Amino acid sequence: MTPSSRSPDELPVAALLAPDILALLDESPETIATEVEELHPADLADVAELLPEERLAAFLSALPRARAADVLEYMNEDARTVLFEALPAEIAAQLIEHMTPDDRADVLDELDEDRADEILEEMDDDKAEETEQLLRFESDEAGGLMTTEYISVEETLSVEAALEEVRAAARSGRREAMYAVYTRDAQGRLSGVLSLRELLAAPPGAKVLDNAWTEVVRVLPTADREEVARAASDYDLIAVPVVSESGHLMGVVTVDDVIDAIHEEQTEDVQKLGGMEALDEPYMSIGFVDMIKKRVGWLSVLFIGSLFTATVIGYFQEELSRADILTVFIPLIISSGGNSGSQATSLIIRAMALGEISPRDWWRVARREFQFGLTLGVLLGILGFARVAVWEWFGWAAVASSHPALIALTIGVSVLGVVTFGSMVGSMLPFLLRRLGLDPASASAPFVATLVDVTGLVIYFMVALAVLSGTVL
Repeated sequence: MTPSSRSPDELPVAALLAPDILALLDESPETIATEVEELHPADLADVAELLPEERLAAFLSALPRARAADVLEYMNEDARTVLFEALPAEIAAQLIEHMTPDDRADVLDELDEDRADEILEEMDDDKAEETEQLLRFESDEAGGLMTTEYISVEETLSVEAALEEVRAAARSGRREAMYAVYTRDAQGRLSGVLSLRELLAAPPGAKVLDNAWTEVVRVLPTADREEVARAASDYDLIAVPVVSESGHLMGVVTVDDVIDAIHEEQTEDVQKLGGMEALDEPYMSIGFVDMIKKRVGWLSVLFIGSLFTATVIGYFQEELSRADILTVFIPLIISSGGNSGSQATSLIIRAMALGEISPRDWWRVARREFQFGLTLGVLLGILGFARVAVWEWFGWAAVASSHPALIALTIGVSVLGVVTFGSMVGSMLPFLLRRLGLDPASASAPFVATLVDVTGLVIYFMVALAVLSGTVL
């Protein structure tokens, strides 16, 4: 059994290397480090995921601790968790200590709480304390994404002195965010930032702050990952500084973590838009029972919502029996309203995620969507009217009626009302959920479609009663 959820076909390079690694583990494990020193850690992580679970620890033990830590940072979370649950706490602590602070916290967050505490007790006191500070924040917050490996210097230093500090920091060990140098004032608060290139290009004898950008884009540790990603995108940042309420620099979120955050947020939103809870792990890794739990909730809600559709049809059964021609067009009415609502909710949720609109823009959005819905409703209503008229012209029995013009008018007006209503509901529901403190992505397309289906039928039958009263009804 392998700990990876991916098959060898998905990892062709790793599939070629894995048998050779297994052979070296049996014959000469001491040569493995030399044999794989040219490979990127991500490629080695793929190899590790294809090894049998019982050989994984031996493979990582054959690598220098720092190199093994690099490999672990790229490994599949499930495989990594299995490994750290099985390793002696002392060995696990040694490996984790060589990882970057944010990845260190991520690994321990994936483990059982008791196991994580056991490993923390074996770690160096300073690194354990640093890691515990990061674990205080949620994994989707800036504090949970940030690393504490960054470069900061006093703003009063000369350029030459600052460069010496940068060199000393680089020689002392790993510094994940070496591409930006942050300046701090006399109270230790963040006061500026400049790139390493700008520091190197600064004139000799100049003060660091004279060459730094003092308008620094920053986020609080409690900022959502969407806010962090938006800051990085809007200002083309490769690192987003995280500061405390007092303005002291706590860490930075690097671009690789920003990309991961964007990927996770988009995955979560897409899953919610599909009408289910967001998965906490890859599709092929999640257990059967967990998958059922994630999906059954919303399906039950949608099922109950659909029952109301049957209730509405039953309520108007007498009218339908007198004008069964109305039954023919029920699917058209339902699909028109549901589709317009799904369109609107998808557009608004995405605009919210990109920061294009905020909760205070709800009235502007309502006015725009009313105009859009009305226009689209008119266009589709004309198509619906034309459909009935054309069918009557050709004498098709499916729509035969003694009042074809009124039937056509009923369909046209109903489509107009349903599409307009669907656009309004679909656009306003995300704002309502945001106001209630819920994720707007929960306004899934299936949910909106089901809601509009029920109300759309009510609109349809009420229009029919108004237009056809005294004729076929």
